Amino acid sequence: MLKKSRYLLFVVMIGLLFLAACGSDEAAGEEQASGENMEKEELIIAEPVHGFGYLPLYVAISKGYFESVDVSVTTLTGGSAHTNAVLTDEAWAFIGGPEHNAFAKAKGAELRAIGNVVNKGNVYLVASPDLEPSEDMTEFLTGKTVVTSQYGGTPNSITRYLLAEWGLEVGEDVTLMEVENAAIPSIISEGNGHVAVVSDPVMQQGINEGIWNEPFYNVPMELGPYAYSTINVKLDSIEENPEQVEGFMEGLVKGLDLILEDPDEALEIAKEEFSTLDPAVLEDMLDRAIEDELWEFDGKVTEDSITTNLKVVENAGMLEEEISYSDIVDPQFFE
Repeated sequence: MLKKSRYLLFVVMIGLLFLAACGSDEAAGEEQASGENMEKEELIIAEPVHGFGYLPLYVAISKGYFESVDVSVTTLTGGSAHTNAVLTDEAWAFIGGPEHNAFAKAKGAELRAIGNVVNKGNVYLVASPDLEPSEDMTEFLTGKTVVTSQYGGTPNSITRYLLAEWGLEVGEDVTLMEVENAAIPSIISEGNGHVAVVSDPVMQQGINEGIWNEPFYNVPMELGPYAYSTINVKLDSIEENPEQVEGFMEGLVKGLDLILEDPDEALEIAKEEFSTLDPAVLEDMLDRAIEDELWEFDGKVTEDSITTNLKVVENAGMLEEEISYSDIVDPQFFE
């Protein structure tokens, strides 16, 4: 009888151990499933315009290259609206000129560029068809009305820089109209402006519609390496969640790689992003971007490109404080 009781007790204990093991395996399975089904954190990227230069970002989103985060883009027009969205936590990052990080630094805020996208001054000077630009920019532009983007935006900074380089004073030698990008074509076509500072797709659309001729001044080629559009986040975001920043950069570099390795597939994605444009026009835009070496395919923000960027805004009278590379760039995510 005693032996039988001990046997039954042994069987019960084995059963309990088996159930505990099953419960542990089931809990582990549920935890793993929960991790797999857990929603990715959404990262909103604010852009000042839906521009062709940002194609690497659109490619990375379209191809699902952001594996650990959910990335979306919102367009916020107006000089510094995209920067303010990050400063007020309405967006995780903005894509735009790193000089905005310098402007913020001068006011006590801390923003950093974590990666490069457009590494050339992505604007071109075009003139209405009735004008014949000359090689002497000072002579040609004197007395003209130049139409550019709103004050605070990178195209505006470049416009002011170039005018100063050519010895032209705004308000005396030239008239400067600062408007939203979408309004530029109508201003030129209605005869209210002579010269426009634009980028694709607005530039190519204007060429096709006869609003202006091919560009007479190629800023990407003339100014050389220029950190025109970087991905910029709050310093707090880097310090609090560096893995998140790293995950984002891994996806972005894959988007850059695809354009370099397979421009035909990149063109197909461009057709989706800019569906109202003629595919042949988009192909011309992609060819021009590659020829002008618009993109920095390794995602690095070089010191030379920042030097040019800061030189532009300083000479344009938009920045008085002394700002260094490390004040506005965090290079740890470039690899």
